[in-house]
Amino acid sequence: MHEEPQVPNFDDGKKSPKLQAGMTIAIEPMITMGSPTTRTLPDKWTVVTADGSLSAHFEHTVAITSNGPRILTAA
Repeated sequence: MHEEPQVPNFDDGKKSPKLQAGMTIAIEPMITMGSPTTRTLPDKWTVVTADGSLSAHFEHTVAITSNGPRILTAA
């Protein structure tokens, strides 16, 4: 589930919005064995490491509630 606000998992130099009750965000770190530099393939969706090293992508969806965050994808 992806909806506004889009909160990147890297520093894009922009100020991120303050999280408020009612928002739902996706937290998606990419862990790499080599360089953190990535490139996007021609399909404009697939992201790989620029040096070809192994990597993994994880995702959790978090709802911001009046009682605090709730991880929707927790086991």
